[in-house]
This record gives sequence, C-alpha cells and structure tokens, in this order.
Amino acid sequence: MTVDGAQLWTLNQRLLSVVMDACTEELADLGLETKEFFVLAEVAASPYPAEIAAALLLPKASVTVYVRNLVAKGFIRREIDDADLRRHRLVLTTEGAEARDRALAALAAEYDRRLARITPQDRSELQRILQEMLTSPA
Repeated sequence: MTVDGAQLWTLNQRLLSVVMDACTEELADLGLETKEFFVLAEVAASPYPAEIAAALLLPKASVTVYVRNLVAKGFIRREIDDADLRRHRLVLTTEGAEARDRALAALAAEYDRRLARITPQDRSELQRILQEMLTSPA
C-alpha cells in the first residue's frame, strides 16, 4: 500500500484541527482565540512581528492585529530593542506566559488522549519519525 505525502499531510492537518477544536473552549476561557494562541506561543522564539508572521505563515497585517489584541489583553508588551532602537520587540508578560502554559497544557492533554490509542512503542516511533522529518536535508 502506497501512502503519498498529500495523504499524510491531510491526516496530520486533520488531527491538529481536531485537537485545536477540542480545546477552543479552554482557550476562550483563557481569553485567547486560536490564532492569538499561536502568536502568543511564538513570541519567545520569534520576538518580532515579522518573524512571527514568517514562522506561522500568516500575513503581517494579521499578526499586527493579533499582537494588538494580545497587548490589550496584557499578555505581551512591546519593548524597544536595545540592539536597534528603531525596532520594538515583543515580550511575554507574566500573565501571557501563564496563559500560554495553560493553553499548551490543555492542548497536550487532548493530544495525549489521542496518543493513548497507540502503543508506547508506536509513540516512540512517531516521535523518531517526526524528529527525522524536521531535520534539514543533507
């Protein structure tokens, strides 16, 4: 049986969507919309809006709206970048870090419920496969 990349991509996308949908209410209870959560979760790794847009494959204008919302909610703040005083970088607030961590815990719990359907050996193999797929080609 041959499984092509498009089929695997679609299955993976469906799984992620099902997990996100199952956590929508918990995210809302934290004051987050789904895409706001993704932006919030990316701030530590990519502290500039343009970097966030590139990492999440979102239009810069959309990221600007999400950042504005997250600042208004007190989850992130803008700071002048010491390395380049013309730029502002984003920093998680204590409340933002707590909301991110609680949202990640909810997503992990839902994902764990799905993982419980497969054996520990298959989980280890899945982790190995995903790590291999993330490795840059030689």
